[in-house]
Amino acid sequence: MADVAFTEQRARAVLSAALPPYRAGTAEARLLALGENAVFALDSLSLVVRISRDLQVWDRAARELRIADWLAREGLPAVRPDRRFGSEQPLPFGGHLVTYWRQLPEPVRPARPRDLAELLRMVHALPDPPPDLCPVPLPRRDLLGGVERWLRLAGDAIDPADAAYLRARRDDFATAVEELTPRLTPGPIHGDALPRNVHIGPDGPVLVDLETFSHDLREHDLVVMDLSRDRYGLGAAAYDEFVAEYGWDVREWPGHATLRGARETAGCAWVAQHAPGNAAARAEFARRVASLREGDTAVRWHAF
Repeated sequence: MADVAFTEQRARAVLSAALPPYRAGTAEARLLALGENAVFALDSLSLVVRISRDLQVWDRAARELRIADWLAREGLPAVRPDRRFGSEQPLPFGGHLVTYWRQLPEPVRPARPRDLAELLRMVHALPDPPPDLCPVPLPRRDLLGGVERWLRLAGDAIDPADAAYLRARRDDFATAVEELTPRLTPGPIHGDALPRNVHIGPDGPVLVDLETFSHDLREHDLVVMDLSRDRYGLGAAAYDEFVAEYGWDVREWPGHATLRGARETAGCAWVAQHAPGNAAARAEFARRVASLREGDTAVRWHAF
């Protein structure tokens, strides 16, 4: 499938096509990430280019650009689009979508959980974006919507019984999440609230990766750090700093285990898409799905 063949080499070919005036310089582009998107930095142009795996995310990519414009209007520190290559974005190139972003200054230090909490308080204080910038309302946070696609991409690289287990778990949690009663007033959320999506520049923390911005339970943004504490080795002190900065601990909410379980289901299925041809991904998927089957919430997951 085309998705499986989305390699750095393929992404670099798209990058070259997307920057014709600077094609010769694209060989020097630094690959920042290769996951749902390939992300390249071109230091000489102070530019970051994001390339999608396919064309199926057109609406999401277009919405991300509008969200960035809205956050700029609100004065919230976040990444900004770069319009030098056209005001109409995203742009299709060879079955992929390209968006252009202003490069941020070099980070002055790694982001900490409390930096994330500071930005989340600002995001959670926002009203819905105005119709002139976002004519289509923000969607719900479709946390489990990618599970089927990720399992499909995994193909026969994973045990069919594991895939069936995750599909059933997805369906159960999707129903349970719809029945939750929030503690906080629903509204705009980041949707993937992790310190890795915060950049610490000379003027302070800046929010990046806006593609999962949604209108949903604010608790979505808080349960991520609870999960990081147990699954990814976040220290108790760092979690406590996050809670102190935000002002509330989501673990006090009766629905937190349900929302966390939904995110664990999505996180397990997400790794599956990398399983074909990647032994490390297969091993990590097996670790995650086994811990879910056994109900062991203390098994450490490895970032992938």
